[in-house]
Amino acid sequence: MKKYDLVVIGGGSGGVRAARIAASHGAKVAICEEYRYGGTCVIRGCVPKKLMVYAAHFHEDFADSNFYGWSPEVRGFDWVTLIQNKDREIDRLNKIYENLLSNAGVEILYGTATLRDSQTVSIEGQLLQAGKILIATGGTPFMPDIEGVEHAISSNEVFHLEQQPQSAIIVGGGYIAVEFAGIFNGLGTATTQIYRGPQILRGFDDDIRSHLGRELVKKGIDLKLETNVEKIQLLDDGRRRVSLSDGSEQICECILFATGRTPNSTGLGLEHVGVKMSWHGEILVDEYSKTNIDNIYAVGDVVNRIALTPVATMEGHAFADQVFGGIDRRADHSNVPSAVFSQPPVATVGLSEHLARERYDQVDTYSSEFRILKHTLTDNQERTFMKLVVDRDSDKVLGAHMVGTDAAEIMQGVAIAIKAGASKSDFDATVGIHPTSAEEFCTMRTAD
Repeated sequence: MKKYDLVVIGGGSGGVRAARIAASHGAKVAICEEYRYGGTCVIRGCVPKKLMVYAAHFHEDFADSNFYGWSPEVRGFDWVTLIQNKDREIDRLNKIYENLLSNAGVEILYGTATLRDSQTVSIEGQLLQAGKILIATGGTPFMPDIEGVEHAISSNEVFHLEQQPQSAIIVGGGYIAVEFAGIFNGLGTATTQIYRGPQILRGFDDDIRSHLGRELVKKGIDLKLETNVEKIQLLDDGRRRVSLSDGSEQICECILFATGRTPNSTGLGLEHVGVKMSWHGEILVDEYSKTNIDNIYAVGDVVNRIALTPVATMEGHAFADQVFGGIDRRADHSNVPSAVFSQPPVATVGLSEHLARERYDQVDTYSSEFRILKHTLTDNQERTFMKLVVDRDSDKVLGAHMVGTDAAEIMQGVAIAIKAGASKSDFDATVGIHPTSAEEFCTMRTAD
C-alpha cells in the first residue's frame, strides 16, 4: 500500500490546484481521475463553450462589417471544422494540466477511485493510504424523469455532435441553456428555448433577466416561458416530437436539457465512511472545506457553495494553504463575479436589487440602456444595459450588472472596485475612457 500525505479524487480545476499547491508545500500527493484532467470547465464546459460562442458570433460581425465598407465573402459554416479544432485545443489543455501536475511532483493516476475507509482510497485494484483525502469530483448534468428523455442530450454530449442540427430545442433557463440557445441560433440552427419559470436566469437581477430575454427574442430565438416538456418521441426519420405543457407539439432534430447539475458524489463510498451530505448529494463542509470526518475535505461543485470554476480553484488553493502550508486561509465567497456567455453576454458582481432591498434599509439604483457606438453605423438593434445597486446610507456600491458586448471583460475590473469597497462617489470621481461602453459605469449620476 502506497502512502501519501494527500490523495485527491477528481482532476478538475479545484482538485488540480489543491494537488499542486499541497505538493509545493512539501506534501506527497497523488491525484485520481477517471476521465481526463481539466474537469468540466476545460473538457466539456467553459472553454469549449466559449470557443463555440466565438464561432456563433461571426455571422453578426460579417453582417456589421458591410456598414464599415467591407464586403466579406462568406461561403457558409462548417460544423465539423469547428468541432475538430475545438477538440484539438482541448487535447492541448489536457496535456498542460497533466504537465503542471507532473512538474509539481504530483503522482497522476487514472481510474475510478473510491473510499475503503477514512484513510484508504482504492483505484483500479491499488490501495492508497492517505493522511488527508480531498473530494473534488465536480457535478454532472441533471436529466428529468420524463417519457422519452433518452432521446435527448445533456451538455456533456452537445460538444460531440457529429453534425449541426437544423433545428434544436434547449430546455432550461440558466447559464448553460441561454448560452447554447445563443450558440445554435448564431450558427444558423432554428432554435427554441423552453423554460418552466416566468423569466430566464433565476437568481440574477430582475432587470438583467428581462433585458436579456428581450434581446434573445430579437436575435431570433423562440423563447417559451412558463412551459415544460412532457414527452419526447423518436420519429422514423430520426427527428424528435416534443410534447409541451401548453398542449402544443414541436418537431426538432436535437433536444438539449440544460436543467441544472447535481453533485457528483455517488459511488465514492462516502456513505460507507460516514461523510455527511445534503438530501441531493452535496457534501457538507465547514468554512475550511472540511467534512464531518476530520481528515476528509471537499471543494468545488460537489460542495456547491458557488458552482463556478474559479471558485473551485480558490477553494482548492485555500485548502492546500491551510492544511499543508500552515496558513490560516479560508475561501472568501463574498462578491464573486460571474458571467453568462449568452448573446449578448451578461456579467455581474455583488447583490441584485432584490437582495439588496432585503438586506439594506435604503437602496438606490442607477441604470443606463443604449446602443453601443459600433452598432450606430449598422442596422444591428442590440442594446446594452448597465446597472449599479447602491446603499444610500453609506454610498457603498453593493452590486454591478451588465448585459452587452464585452460585459465579462468590463465587469472583471468593476469587480475589483466592489471587492475593495468602492463607493458610488468613487465611481463618479473616476474619469471614463472615451469612447467605450465601460465609461457608462462612471457617468450614471441620477438614481432611477
